[in-house]
Amino acid sequence: MSQKKSYPRRRFLRDATLGAAAFSIVPRHVLGKGHLAPSDRLNIAGIGAGGKGASDLAEFSKSPKANIVAFADVDDRQIGTSAKNFPKANKYRDFREMLEKERNNIDAVSVSTPDNTHAVAALAAMQLGKHVYLQKPMTHDIWEARILTQAAEKYKVVTQMGNQGGSGDGVRRTQELIASGLIGEVTSVQCWTNRPVWPQGLPTPSGTHAIPKELDWDLWLGPAKKIDFNPSYLPFNWRGWWAFGTGSLGDMACHIMDPVFRCLPIDFPTEVEASVATLWREMWNDTVNPDSCPPSSIIHLTYPRKDDPSKTISVSWYDGGLLPKRPAELLPEEAFGNWDGGVLFEGTKGKLLADCYGAKPRLLPTKLMDTTNLPRETLKRVPEGHYVQWVNACIDGYGKGVTSSPFSFAGPFTESILIGNLALRSYFIKNPNLKGWDDKYLGRKKLLWDAKNMRITNFEEANQFVKREYREGWNLTL
Repeated sequence: MSQKKSYPRRRFLRDATLGAAAFSIVPRHVLGKGHLAPSDRLNIAGIGAGGKGASDLAEFSKSPKANIVAFADVDDRQIGTSAKNFPKANKYRDFREMLEKERNNIDAVSVSTPDNTHAVAALAAMQLGKHVYLQKPMTHDIWEARILTQAAEKYKVVTQMGNQGGSGDGVRRTQELIASGLIGEVTSVQCWTNRPVWPQGLPTPSGTHAIPKELDWDLWLGPAKKIDFNPSYLPFNWRGWWAFGTGSLGDMACHIMDPVFRCLPIDFPTEVEASVATLWREMWNDTVNPDSCPPSSIIHLTYPRKDDPSKTISVSWYDGGLLPKRPAELLPEEAFGNWDGGVLFEGTKGKLLADCYGAKPRLLPTKLMDTTNLPRETLKRVPEGHYVQWVNACIDGYGKGVTSSPFSFAGPFTESILIGNLALRSYFIKNPNLKGWDDKYLGRKKLLWDAKNMRITNFEEANQFVKREYREGWNLTL
């Protein structure tokens, strides 16, 4: 000890502090795209800052690790809440300009736009190496969901679809109850919602309207076909029009059917059939507007079990006020789901009912919840919630951070849901092999789905709804 050079304590502390700083505070641009230094907060940019976009950004900001640094919205009339909540955030109209100018300042992107632009916005962010939170449904088209699933793996970013119930206790309790075998092997599932709560089944809006100066209408359209501005579509009723939205199924199935895909050994259906409500016009004319989602519908999907493909599980969907038959085990005064909807699992030994988001799962008859030896909790809960879970996962990094609805789960899930919309949109396509009255009723026949190749194999005309045509200037290329 006496032979070593003395090292003043003050100098030691100074050098040690500098050394620690050199290892823990690393500029974002040094680490590369989307990678955080341990001491950093998560810098988030929002694409879509009004309506759901505003509430999404507000939810992220509940985490002390989240920092909203920029947002883009095509309509200045919608950004008031976000502008007030995040006065220091840089504001843009075009998300592409924002991504280019902020690329070295952001780590993650939240996409809360109409369904029409989900895929192009999310892919643009992922290609810059940015983590992505994407509102449900993940995409507008089946093909887009497949592309984004592949993109998340290729660009190695943390992803989360915005189906908040996927992080809820109810879904996990439903999983535990079904996995325990209390209702036996599930053979069929009934799902329903009260949606739409916006106009559907209406004639296409017409008339000449001036575009508000606050709105970039061309950018709002995104990849969709160029049409004249009409105030009927904004700010919320776009959900009921196929060019921009995905109807009741796209809005709510990502919530209501989530426990179905978490609890059961299924991925893609092999068969789908549908029926839709029609509005009477003239007896010999089509009674459904092909531009508008139907006012109500029923969809039946058939899934082979992944653990035994010789067996199938049927999953049915009801919307627009339609409901499956109440189970006999449910007392007349007991609620059949909640206001938003519900899901009923039917097994070889019993039945289980849950509200929307998988909440309040209960065996039927409900008195069994008091008399049955229920399984203990085995699945990890998400007390921080869906939004903060994603923030934390982004900071942990790809391969380490865990989310409830990563695109590896949400992508196949979304594809499966959108096959139902394919059936709805195919309902009144005229069958060239039939003549007269029968040519209008394809939807009452069964469509066969080849998931690997994303194709209907027994009616070619239906495949136009797998992948839409993007207008010039827009593309989705990995």
